[in-house]
Amino acid sequence: MFKLIYQEFVNQYSFLNLFSFITFRVGAAILTALFFSLIFGQIIINQLSKIQPKGQPIRIDGPEMHIIEKAGTPTMGGLLIIFSIFISSLLWADLKNLYVWIGLITLLTFGLIGFLDDYKKIQSNSSKGLNAAIRLFLQITFSLLISYIILEITKGELATSISFPFFKNLIINFGLFYLLISMFIMIGSANAVNLTDGLDGLAIVPVMIVAMTFAFFAYVSGNFVFSEYLLINYIPGTGELSVLCGAIIGSALGFLWFNAPPAKVFMGDTGSLALGATIGSVAIMVKHEIVLAIAGGLFVLETLSVIIQVLSFKITGKRIFMMAPLHHHFEKKGWPESTIVIRFWIITIVLALISLATLKIR
Repeated sequence: MFKLIYQEFVNQYSFLNLFSFITFRVGAAILTALFFSLIFGQIIINQLSKIQPKGQPIRIDGPEMHIIEKAGTPTMGGLLIIFSIFISSLLWADLKNLYVWIGLITLLTFGLIGFLDDYKKIQSNSSKGLNAAIRLFLQITFSLLISYIILEITKGELATSISFPFFKNLIINFGLFYLLISMFIMIGSANAVNLTDGLDGLAIVPVMIVAMTFAFFAYVSGNFVFSEYLLINYIPGTGELSVLCGAIIGSALGFLWFNAPPAKVFMGDTGSLALGATIGSVAIMVKHEIVLAIAGGLFVLETLSVIIQVLSFKITGKRIFMMAPLHHHFEKKGWPESTIVIRFWIITIVLALISLATLKIR
């Protein structure tokens, strides 16, 4: 919105030229989403508590302490995250930019899936939400639509190609098969964040770190000078996605204020699916799909732990981990929750630095 105001009145008020700089609007988006969360966070939490007198249903087969310590905590805190990202993006991003709208559509559609899942859990007072088939069908439908739109906007061979980090010219064009890859990335990212969201503050900080990483990737990918210098694909218009990533960072900071141990609210599937899918869509739009697997390596590890656990039990009848996802395994081993959370944050920071290093190690 402010970008449109700048374009309309910059000739009369020269100070409005500040709004032309993406870096300024990224900072403004972070602060706007943060303050929105801090101002309206408690109000939304109070409303969620009224409609959820028993709070989020806790897994009966989960760690015993969760039933005692986390009972009664409301879920659907993802609504606060989605609102703050949406409002901040509307204010500071270029509303003529289609990439921004794709990111926001991804946020809202996957947030809707998560909301329906959370609502079903609350309604049935059970940790089981939407039917798995319905949930997957919705994810496939939305990701197919979003992926197709991205391909139409990007066009050319670049749209269906994947660049491999650490190599200058290793680019593979997957043709129409890329549509399935794009869907897999979006759905996988959404569910990976969802699986990681099991301890207070565990998922939201890694999401924030990955969003910081892709704010930078989006900025350099949309800047011809930087992209040429760094030997990465130049994609006009993707620089505005750094404003969207800034809104994610700000909303994550604001949500962490209420989600820090002991959490006053959980993001639920509403937040985790929305955030994971949105970051996945950003990675696809800036053509750094493999970098997402590096920066979001923690989410990959959590997902792999579940897959390995299920396959091992079905094939051998034995479990590899004491409990999956991975963070529950360490809980069962006696690690304090704060230790697990902070160490997982550190892992994410290291992985983010490695992903940034791919820009120069080619």
